[in-house]
Amino acid sequence: MLNSYLNINVQLLITELWQKQKSHLVSSLSTLLTADLTKFLPPGDFTRLHHFHSLSLSLSLSHPLSRSLSHPLSHTPPSPSHTLSLSEPERGARSLSPPPPAPPPTGASSAASRRSFFFFFFFFIIIITVIIIMDPGTKRIAWIIARVLLLLSSSHGTHGDGVCDGPLVSNLPPSSFRSSGQLSSSHAPGFAKLNRREGAGGWSPLSSDGYQWLEVDLGERTEVTAVATQGRYGSSDWLTSYLLMFSDTGHNWKQHRQEDSVGSFPGNSNADSVVQYKLQQPAVARFLRLIPLDWNLSGRIGLRLETYGCPYTSDVVSFNGGGGLVYRLAPGPGPTRTSRDVVSLKFKTLRNAGTLLRAEGPHGLGLGLELERGKLQLLLLRHGGTSPAERRRLASLGSLLDDRHWHRVALERRGSHLNLTVDKHAARVQVPAEFSHWDVEQLSVGAVRTPDVSKRNFHGCLENLLHNGLNVIERAKHRGEQVTVTGNVTFSCAEPVSVAVTFPGPRSFLQLPGPPASALPSGGASVGFQFRTWNKAGLLLTFDLAHRGGVVWLHLSEARLRLQVHKAGRALLELSAGSALNDGQWHSVELGSRGGRLTVAVDREEGGAAHAAASFAVALGSPLFFGGCPAEDARQGCRNPFDVFQGCMRLFALDNRDVDLIMVQQKEVGNHSNLHVDMCGIIDRCSPSHCEHGGRCSQSWTAFHCNCSDSGYSGATCHSPVYEQSCEAYKHNGDTSGHFYIDVDGSGPIGPQLVYCNMTEENTWMVIQHNNTDLTRVRPSPGVNQRSVHFDYYTEEEQLSAAIGQSEHCEQELSYRCRKSRLLNTPEGSPFSWWLGGRGAGRVQTYWGGAQPGSRQCACGLRGDCVDPQHYCNCDADRPDWAADSGLLTHKESLPVRSLVLGDIQRPGSEAAYRVGPLRCHGDKNLWNAAFFDKETSYLHFPTFHGELSADISFLFKTTASSGVFLENLGIKDFIRIELSSSTQVLFSFDVGNGPLEVRVDAGAPLDDDRWHRVRAERNVKEASLRLDELPAATRQAPADGHFHLQLNSQLFIGGTASRQKGFRGCVRSLRLNGATLDLEERARITPGVRPGCPGHCGSYGALCRNRGRCAERANGFRCDCGPSAYAGVFCHTEVSAAFKPATSVAYTFKGPYELARNSSAPPSSIYSDVTPRGENVSLSFSTSQSPALLLYVGSYYREYLALLVNKHDKLEVRYKLDSSREAEVLRSRVRSLANGQLHTVSIRRLTDSVSVQIDQNAREDFNLTSDGEFNAIKSLLLGRVRDSDELDPDLARLASLGFTGCLSVVHFNSISPLKAALLHPDSSPVAIAGPLVRSGCGASAAANPYAAENKHHLTGRSGSVGSGRPLVNAIGTDSALIGGVIAVAIFLVAAGLAIAGRLLYRRKETYRNQEVTRVEREGGPGFPFHHQTDSLDVSSQNPKEYFI
Repeated sequence: MLNSYLNINVQLLITELWQKQKSHLVSSLSTLLTADLTKFLPPGDFTRLHHFHSLSLSLSLSHPLSRSLSHPLSHTPPSPSHTLSLSEPERGARSLSPPPPAPPPTGASSAASRRSFFFFFFFFIIIITVIIIMDPGTKRIAWIIARVLLLLSSSHGTHGDGVCDGPLVSNLPPSSFRSSGQLSSSHAPGFAKLNRREGAGGWSPLSSDGYQWLEVDLGERTEVTAVATQGRYGSSDWLTSYLLMFSDTGHNWKQHRQEDSVGSFPGNSNADSVVQYKLQQPAVARFLRLIPLDWNLSGRIGLRLETYGCPYTSDVVSFNGGGGLVYRLAPGPGPTRTSRDVVSLKFKTLRNAGTLLRAEGPHGLGLGLELERGKLQLLLLRHGGTSPAERRRLASLGSLLDDRHWHRVALERRGSHLNLTVDKHAARVQVPAEFSHWDVEQLSVGAVRTPDVSKRNFHGCLENLLHNGLNVIERAKHRGEQVTVTGNVTFSCAEPVSVAVTFPGPRSFLQLPGPPASALPSGGASVGFQFRTWNKAGLLLTFDLAHRGGVVWLHLSEARLRLQVHKAGRALLELSAGSALNDGQWHSVELGSRGGRLTVAVDREEGGAAHAAASFAVALGSPLFFGGCPAEDARQGCRNPFDVFQGCMRLFALDNRDVDLIMVQQKEVGNHSNLHVDMCGIIDRCSPSHCEHGGRCSQSWTAFHCNCSDSGYSGATCHSPVYEQSCEAYKHNGDTSGHFYIDVDGSGPIGPQLVYCNMTEENTWMVIQHNNTDLTRVRPSPGVNQRSVHFDYYTEEEQLSAAIGQSEHCEQELSYRCRKSRLLNTPEGSPFSWWLGGRGAGRVQTYWGGAQPGSRQCACGLRGDCVDPQHYCNCDADRPDWAADSGLLTHKESLPVRSLVLGDIQRPGSEAAYRVGPLRCHGDKNLWNAAFFDKETSYLHFPTFHGELSADISFLFKTTASSGVFLENLGIKDFIRIELSSSTQVLFSFDVGNGPLEVRVDAGAPLDDDRWHRVRAERNVKEASLRLDELPAATRQAPADGHFHLQLNSQLFIGGTASRQKGFRGCVRSLRLNGATLDLEERARITPGVRPGCPGHCGSYGALCRNRGRCAERANGFRCDCGPSAYAGVFCHTEVSAAFKPATSVAYTFKGPYELARNSSAPPSSIYSDVTPRGENVSLSFSTSQSPALLLYVGSYYREYLALLVNKHDKLEVRYKLDSSREAEVLRSRVRSLANGQLHTVSIRRLTDSVSVQIDQNAREDFNLTSDGEFNAIKSLLLGRVRDSDELDPDLARLASLGFTGCLSVVHFNSISPLKAALLHPDSSPVAIAGPLVRSGCGASAAANPYAAENKHHLTGRSGSVGSGRPLVNAIGTDSALIGGVIAVAIFLVAAGLAIAGRLLYRRKETYRNQEVTRVEREGGPGFPFHHQTDSLDVSSQNPKEYFI
């Protein structure tokens, strides 16, 4: 049924269409069907194949061009970067060798062909649809038909107007071909034509080595768009890779590169297939040279080729420094005057400086294009009037523009903006406002004779100089009225022949013979040449001294030219000249010896020279070696103790005689190895610079380096941020409050900003200051009705907006204090005052702090408690008494406050004050944006990731699975993927066209532990790196000469792959690609199998909570609950300390027994605790110079107690009285000197009758009590002075009445923290305070507090590492430290002696004063002497806060 349908209807319709279409691809259709359907049709389906084949043959017989089109690749270049190949018919097959392609149709026939083609293309789509519907089994051949359609669509239009893809080589005569050699006359270069079999079937040189080349003269300058290669017919000879060179003159070749880096082109895999490449950037040249790099190892070099393109026409003018063109635009608003000006041209020159073009306009304003050191400068020119002439550089583009190759320049003016393009690089600049109405009146090129323009006129050629599409050079040729030609100008481009040679690698050298002895001038010699390089070191020239046995070395060292003459290992002479000679510019070198004087000169006109008297003659009778020496097995006496030279040289002269390098290339003169003759292959890898974020680029011949210091970024290209994205991120690194740099968009364009991070137990606040946060008074001023105040923030606009945008909550205090100064008037009237807030200059806001946007109210109006119910602000009551309206602004879209406008301040008696607080924000929406993938087949998809040159990816994950793909994005060939390849390993893999590259990091521990782990991957043009958590980063270097554009086109898959295999099961959060955070939660809400958010953070961050603090889960993060801890702060790490004076008393009252009975379910906490324990856990820190001193007293309702004190021997005593009918038991520690003013930490633990005591880092001491009872009905805990001492033992009462002078810190008794309750919760805890209680940092010490706040507010500093993101530490010299140490020891010894003497005298005095104190029965000695020294504590230095009750 299907065969009959196709045979009758399809064939008739196609035949009728063919008569109208005259298509040229049916033969190719036949070939495809024959070759491909035999592979895919099952047995028995060959009838259908025969039908299709006969159909295509019947159509091809009616088309005269079908035979010539059997190899469509000879006509149509494919899409960029794809390889297409078709096999040529094997020897003995019936098909004939195709004749040369016929010329393409033009004119009306082309238009008709295009119309018919679309009908033909549409008809084939119908064929496919019918085949699939009629017979589903034919789906296996549907892709074959699709290939036919692809061939039709790609081939169609190749002969239409405006298409540049015609064959260029096939019709050239043999004389247009040259080569380095030929194997025989049958292997001559003239036989190297695609698909031809004449001669030996292609070109083969005599020797197959790296010095061979094939050159084609296209006859005139031609635009080349593609090249195709083929091996030598019927042989084993073909190329596997090659280089392409182009030239206008047959000299000064330029290598064609794909992507600016890839220099080589892949070749063939056999002798018959055709491999074709479309050039990404078409080349315009007359001569093409192909240089084989690699070939079939089983054969030799063999080649047939074709190039595709079209003729190139241009208008050229040449300047020699004395001539020029002046183009004057027609005056008035004629057709040549527009608001937009575009000037474009091409130029080539061999000089690195000169004025290229000048555009002049009215009022002395103009623009100039100048070459400076091989770069094109865009200058703003201003002259005339009384002001001096101005030349200001607006932009600099390009590099190495003096290479005598064509460079394209375009300058476009749009209003006050200029767009400058040089080759493929562009810059956009803004000019002063007066340029918005500026018009070009005159264009000048070549010689420009004005005083404010560089005197160095242009030497070189210009091509196709266009102004708004008008060809200026063409008008000059025809002597148009608007164009004036001055001086010597020719309308052609005659170039001097200057042959350069490139030294690309370590095996490169050039050997030249010295002049014969008869040609040497008497008593002297000279060598001259020019070089350019990026390397700081390398051998330039070496030769042996004639008749002396010595050697001369001329080399670069630290970018200076150095001459050394050695003999027998001894230096006879050394000279140096020049500096910074590795700048890529051409530098001339002259080495001369005359009359016993040796001279080395560099850039004689601008550089310097060095001279020395020589006791020996320098003669050039031996061979001279440039750039390096031959291999060890053929050195011929050449020795090189220095680096080899990598760079270019030219203009060699020996004793003032020029060296013909073409003869050197043909090995008729001298010798060489690994050289590129007749070209300079220097590349500027820093133009444009791949260093991001202001990194400074430097380079060598083979690579570039980025200096990222002071930039806030790191990595090979300064791409990765050094700083975290928010204060929240710093908190989760374990940092505490301080100044930090935050980088809100990571590797994005927004730079880091300095903020203060205030990390509290509840929230982590980012604080951004402005120029006035103080309360500022405003008084009436005569004639001033309004006062406007502007606030400048200490961050850039884009930084501020991004920080607000990523925060969960922001607020800013806005306060107004007034006396007869109204604020907002009434909601119906016009406000007297307002403020502006939001992005940019801000928008007018007419509500006040504490109210809602648009309400035109203050906070009291919202609450309904204003002083005047008829108004919605307190100040609007207009009373003579002071009033205030204040509150917080929390609407993020209106923040920050940019300015205030205060209106009602001019009346007599009006007085006001305002305050705008700093901007405060907390939370980071991006840091906690997460998604949970619950099965392997679930994934999220996003638009294609664009990271062509630089790509960084960072995220956090946690999982219990051992493997899975986190991220994948595919291209046609390229891809990028990050996966958990095993339970301990993360793999980063990608391909940018050089083959897959992998970077692995092995954690050495399981990663499937359900804890958060951080992954950071980066790929740039230099390297790829992968970092896991805080492990060292793994890196892989990119190929030096390879592809570097990452080209992706599929969707970005998160948590899975396009194949839905190897998916990730677990959580991913804070996923950032090139600094932009992907909203995983938003996409997860609409995606089956994925849930937004991911709880469970304490497993990863709980260890940050110290000192008994508990980790509490939050939806976005965690917090440390410091309730059970005696410490405070974000991580329960801040010691709560107080300075005590003799009158200070803190009494903590426990719940009574009856109250406990009524509320027995109340849990213990830091405020309330069990009052009848069978054991105690007591800890505190103290410092004092008082002895004896009572540190802590705990008493009960039954006259039982626990007392902790320092006795007269400066030792610790613990007194327990657990039985009111017995005497107290005293436990004495052996640790001495506890009253020395230093901080000591005490820990006491009791369980029934066992007591352990530990002081500082000393060994634990164990004691046993005679009573093992309970501590019944605890009543209170006392610190400092005990005022009600009736219940105390007499000796303790006398001691307690004296109070305590010193510092107490982190006091902890079982589950309560009495000192923390007194200082932080005095109103909500059962604590009573008497006397001055001073909050102090006296308990803090570096050893005791390892979590001291780190201050990261230095991008630059005198010392330390800038790129690490850690604080900088001042460096101290060794000598200074030694001297300071000696002085410190001496001062300490003197002070210690005085202190001991004073202490002894003072103790005697206090002993006499306190003789009435009786001894404790168990003490057995004289009464307690009391010593107290208030100077031991420097309370003021700790910023104390006093609490007076």
